[in-house]
Amino acid sequence: MSEYSKLLVKHGFMNAAGEAKFSSMAPKQKDEAIKSMTDKEAEIYANEENAEVAPIQQVLDRNYTQYVKTGFPEPFKRYKMVFQSNEASIEEPYYWILSQLRVDLSFTQFHKTVDNMAASEQSSFWGAAQQRLKIQQDSISQYLATIGNMIKNLFQLVRELRIIDERIELYDKWDKSKSADVTLKGLYVDLVEGATKNPGSVYGLAQNVGFTILPDLFFNTHVHTPEAVDNVVDNMKYNVQVKNVLRRKLYSYVNWKEKTDKEIRARRKFQTKYLKQHWAAIKMYMEWLKPYLRNVRRMQMKEKNIESVDIVSAFETAVTEIEFIAAKETDTGTHPVILVSFRHLSSPQMNFQKDQYAHKGPAHNGRIEMEFRAYGWTPKQIESFKNYRREETFELFSAIDESVKAAMDALGDDLEKYLAEADGISTSPKDDGIPTKIKRSRAGALSAIDPFISVFRGFWELFESLIPISSFIPNKKKGGSKPRSDDKAKISANNGLWLVYKNFKKAHRMITW
Repeated sequence: MSEYSKLLVKHGFMNAAGEAKFSSMAPKQKDEAIKSMTDKEAEIYANEENAEVAPIQQVLDRNYTQYVKTGFPEPFKRYKMVFQSNEASIEEPYYWILSQLRVDLSFTQFHKTVDNMAASEQSSFWGAAQQRLKIQQDSISQYLATIGNMIKNLFQLVRELRIIDERIELYDKWDKSKSADVTLKGLYVDLVEGATKNPGSVYGLAQNVGFTILPDLFFNTHVHTPEAVDNVVDNMKYNVQVKNVLRRKLYSYVNWKEKTDKEIRARRKFQTKYLKQHWAAIKMYMEWLKPYLRNVRRMQMKEKNIESVDIVSAFETAVTEIEFIAAKETDTGTHPVILVSFRHLSSPQMNFQKDQYAHKGPAHNGRIEMEFRAYGWTPKQIESFKNYRREETFELFSAIDESVKAAMDALGDDLEKYLAEADGISTSPKDDGIPTKIKRSRAGALSAIDPFISVFRGFWELFESLIPISSFIPNKKKGGSKPRSDDKAKISANNGLWLVYKNFKKAHRMITW
C-alpha cells in the first residue's frame, strides 16, 4: 500500500477513474472527499507509478504480477541506474547530470524538490549535524512564542474594532432612530454619569422628591443639537427646577455625543492602521520563520531512512536523497520535464580540509541509485508536484499555517474587511463587506490546490530523429490526428532522458549500447 496515493490525488495526479469521480465536485466538496478517503481507496484514483518486482521465487514460479507503488506520478519513460564503489561520491554524478541537462540539452528551469539525509546515531557526522540543528531549533521556539502572542493579541484588536463599529452605528443613526438615541442615552448615563452610584446622575436625582419624572423626560426628549435644547425644554409644562435639571442633562448629553463622535472615529482609524501593522508583523515573523523550519526539516534525519536496514547505529553510515525537476522552455504551454532522483548510501568520513583547516566536512563514498523519469507537464502541474513534495516533507509549517488559518476563520470576515479598509479598498453591501481583491486571493489559494485534468492520455505519435528510439515509440497510423502538445513534450523529454542515461554510462566507462 502506498502512503503517497492520497497526496497525489489531492494535488491532481489522478487517473481516469479519479477524473470521473472528482471533476464534477465543487472545490470544498472535493477536499472533504479526498480527506475522508482511506489510503486503499486513494490507490484506485491516483495516477501512481507501479514498479514491477520479480524475486527469484516468482521467476521460478513464472509469476510476475507483484508491483510496488513508488510515490511518483506515472511517467512516460523511466530509467534506473545503480552502481557501487568505495570511491563513488554523490557530488560528481549529481553535478555531471545537472551540467548535461543545463548545458548540452538546454533545460533552463530547475526546481529542487527533495534534499535530505540521515546518518547513524554513533557516527561523527550525526554529532556535528545535531549541534547545528539545536541552534536552529532555539530560534524557532522564540519565533513561535512571539507569533503565538501576536495572534492572541490579534483577537483583542479585532474585538475592539467590532465594539467601536457597534458604537459608530448608534452615532450614525441617533438623529433618525429613537431607539439609537435611547441606547446612546443609556450609555451616557451608565458610563459617564455612573448611573445610581452617582447622586447627581439622572437615576440618582430620580430618587429625590420632585425629580422622579426626570428619567422619563430625559429618555423621551429627543434633541440633536445643543442650540435646540432650550426651545424644546421651554415648551414643556413642568416646574422650573425639573426643566433646569433636564436642560442641563440634555445639553451635556448632546455635547458628549458630538465630542465623542469625532474621538471614536479617529480612534477607529488609528486602530485599523494598527491592526494592519500588527498583521504585517505576524506575516513578517512567519516569513522569518520559514527558513529556520526548512533548515530544521532538512537537517532532521528522515524517519524512513533511519529505520532502514541500510543504516546501523554502530556503523559510520549515511543516506542522502536528492531530487530535482528539469524543464525545457516551450511555446505550447506543456514543458518537457525530466525528474531526476538520487539515493546515496555512504560511509561519511569527517576530514579536515587542507585549504580551510578549521572546517571539518564529510566525504561521502558508497552506493548510488539514480532514477530518471520523463513527463510532459504544464507549469501548473510542475507547481502541483512541488506542493506535493512540500506537503510530504514539511508538516511542521503546515501545522503553523493551519493554526493561523484557524485564527482567521474564528475572526470571520471582519479581519479581512478591516485589513482591506486599511489598504484603502472600499467594500460594498453587495460584496458582504469583503473586498473583491480579498475574494480573488481566496479563489487563487483554492485554485492552487484544485486537482487538474490528467495529462497521461492519447496515442503515441511518430517521432523521427537521429536518436534510435523507434523501439519504444509506436508508429503513427495513417489518417491519425496531429500529435498533441503534451505528447510532443513527453517525447522530447524522453529523447533528453535517453541522452543523459546513455552519455552518463559512456562517460563513466560503463557497459552501454
